[in-house]
Amino acid sequence: MSELDVEPVERIDETDVPEGVDAPEYVLYGGKGGVGKTTMAAATGLASARDGTATLVVSTDPAHSLSDTFETEIPADPERIREDVPLYAAEIDPDAAMEAGEAMFGGAAGGAGGGDGTDAAGGDGPTAGGDPAAGPTGGDGPMGGLAGMLGGENPMDAMLGGPMPGADEAAAMQKLLEFMDDPRFERVVVDTAPTGHTLRLLELPELMDTMVGRIMKLKQKFEGMMEGMKGMFGGEDADPEQGLDDLEELSQRIERLRATLRDPSQTDFRVVMVPEEMSVFESKRLLDQLSEFGVPVGTVVVNKVMEDLTDVAGGASGSEAFVSPNLDTCEFCQRRWDVQQGALAEAQEVFRGHDVKRVPLLADEVRGEKMLALVANCLE
Repeated sequence: MSELDVEPVERIDETDVPEGVDAPEYVLYGGKGGVGKTTMAAATGLASARDGTATLVVSTDPAHSLSDTFETEIPADPERIREDVPLYAAEIDPDAAMEAGEAMFGGAAGGAGGGDGTDAAGGDGPTAGGDPAAGPTGGDGPMGGLAGMLGGENPMDAMLGGPMPGADEAAAMQKLLEFMDDPRFERVVVDTAPTGHTLRLLELPELMDTMVGRIMKLKQKFEGMMEGMKGMFGGEDADPEQGLDDLEELSQRIERLRATLRDPSQTDFRVVMVPEEMSVFESKRLLDQLSEFGVPVGTVVVNKVMEDLTDVAGGASGSEAFVSPNLDTCEFCQRRWDVQQGALAEAQEVFRGHDVKRVPLLADEVRGEKMLALVANCLE
């Protein structure tokens, strides 16, 4: 087998950043791990901000690749990362959110909003409409102080023998709700976690309904006992409904988010894949699962395509970043070409009716503004 032999394409202009990307208010990139979701989200966010649209790029992926892609440290809460364009970014850390008590199921003192107990959103986004307060298991929650009786342990953890299933997704969702409601942003681009995490996020409304029912049963079970304890030892009366109201409000906000995700005029969920048969199969399965949730997918992005790049990128000049395979002398290139062409043909058939966009296989890793600008050109 011969060595890999590629020829630089001479017609790419790395300074040609598109004037925005055709996208609604919310753009979500989903797919399996390693297919390039972070790259697509970062490129879309950059192009959107270049068009003058205040844009937040937020990652719910625990891998935290957004910092590497933008070549700058991305905080857990939105901060502006460019002075010349209105580009903001954040990387949600579900574990940190839970440890800080910001998730409903994170701990006995878990709050639903920011550290000061206020609603960080307060805007006009799809989930605005309430002020989250204390968590459901603290002293003022529907458990009526049960956490204290358990030595500070979260009653839900005690009941379930560990953290609530889906608690990390709930924490990520809760932060995402805040960011999507933030009035500073005209567009929010989401780099979602790998497929399994994303689907569990969409299942949260049903999970929340189940949790409300469980907490109601526990509340009824322990309410009389706690009133008796207060009568024996004294203590101030707390509002037993407050924590439950908070939980129901979060459930309603998540339901409003799901309604937004189902509205193609507001949201474009984009599936990212690579040109391989297995990826086509997995992406088709993801589209079917999203369809079951009522989430329409308008765009399928095929990443790392090896072919004549003047056809893929639209043609320009002056970059060594894009390369074309030499199919005459490179056996490896020929084999990969055949694999990809077969997968591309299958993808065109399977995803008929969707806007299929192709992003070429690049000679270098996509990091920094110049490389992201090249990718953004392919997403126009």
